[in-house]
Amino acid sequence: MTTSVQKSHIYRTVLNNGIVVLVVENPAADIIAGRIFIRAGSCYENQEQAGLAYLLSTVLTKGCDGLSSLDIAEQVESVGASLSADTASDYFLLSLKTVTSDFPQMFTLAGRILRSPTFPQAEVELEKRIALQDIRSQQEQPFTIAFDQLRDVMYQNHPYARSALGNEATMSSLTQKDLVQYHQTHFRPDNIVISIAGRITPESAIALVEEVFGDWQSPPTQPLVKLNLPKLSIEPQIKIKPQQTQQSIVMLGYLGASVLSDDYAALKLLSTYLGNGLSSRLFVELREKRGLAYEVSAFYPTRLSTASFVVYMGTAPENTQVALSGLRKEVDLLFTTQLEEDALQAAKNKILGQYALGKQTNAQIAQIYGWYEILGLGIDFDTKFQQAIASVNSTHAMTAADQYLREPYVSLVGQEQAVNSAIAYFNSYSTTPVV
Repeated sequence: MTTSVQKSHIYRTVLNNGIVVLVVENPAADIIAGRIFIRAGSCYENQEQAGLAYLLSTVLTKGCDGLSSLDIAEQVESVGASLSADTASDYFLLSLKTVTSDFPQMFTLAGRILRSPTFPQAEVELEKRIALQDIRSQQEQPFTIAFDQLRDVMYQNHPYARSALGNEATMSSLTQKDLVQYHQTHFRPDNIVISIAGRITPESAIALVEEVFGDWQSPPTQPLVKLNLPKLSIEPQIKIKPQQTQQSIVMLGYLGASVLSDDYAALKLLSTYLGNGLSSRLFVELREKRGLAYEVSAFYPTRLSTASFVVYMGTAPENTQVALSGLRKEVDLLFTTQLEEDALQAAKNKILGQYALGKQTNAQIAQIYGWYEILGLGIDFDTKFQQAIASVNSTHAMTAADQYLREPYVSLVGQEQAVNSAIAYFNSYSTTPVV
């Protein structure tokens, strides 16, 4: 028996086999976008198999029951559609988009791929070689090096410490058998959310999903995998990587709140205020006024578990010490000085405006509601998030900064003399130990 709920323009149904279906009818354009989310991101990998979900995303569309990689590509390209797979920390995603008349055909193909992938050995080996090239290439990029070592020291043995690609050792060891096992474990109807937006009625969308997935049943003797993530202790440290680069990367990281926390909106707002765009505090103070930064920004990704609040700067080697000092000072101001009301309101306007612009296309609409559902937030989170941002006041923002942003993890990449001088400064300023 299916259960259905209509909330404003979003239609939500749970099929008999556990698949959650979200439909937004939007006849404005002759396009339908579909997003199929699975709770099977990199958090669900064993540490020894890091990169498995990523590898699966690269080979999932390279063969399924009765169809080769070329057959699939020809079906998709012959109608000008798009079909791709991707993975994130907290979920796996299969995306498709096509004109309305071709959507049933493409959705049926997506269903075959999702349910019966063949993981051809030749394709697995090819994608592993490409992934290994990407891993080696990233090891030469100063920003990636800085972020990887920051993430490693912040998250310790938590899955968030790892790159989606894993490392050379784990990626090299992955096998076709590993892919099959991972797929059989996580790709099941009671672990899936299907989000559809476009020129289609809820009734037609549900009928199509029933036709493609309705006979799919979860193994009755295999319960869903439950994540058991390690608890994190906050032990700020400095990590350095001397490297003969043209610029220094200076990066500060803080363990922040998950999306489930009451402090999520306040930290999201502070991240926007600090480092989002040309009018942000870091850009104006450290690049425009002081000329320190080649690039400067802040980011605070949405995560089901403990998120990371990161500020970083690319600067000339001779400015490494003053850049580190400047970044630390700007973050410290968040918990020592209340934001002025006009600055707080400007940050709210920016984040809410960007949020609204991110829900214009059918692909964006299907993405955001499916994403909220797979994270367990529910489709109401769309409204709750906007209300939470609007209700943040300067006291809440300052309290959140005081709780989460007091003592940073630090990651430095650059010329040896430059990073060492920055450490000498930092040691006189902080109790954070050097690693």
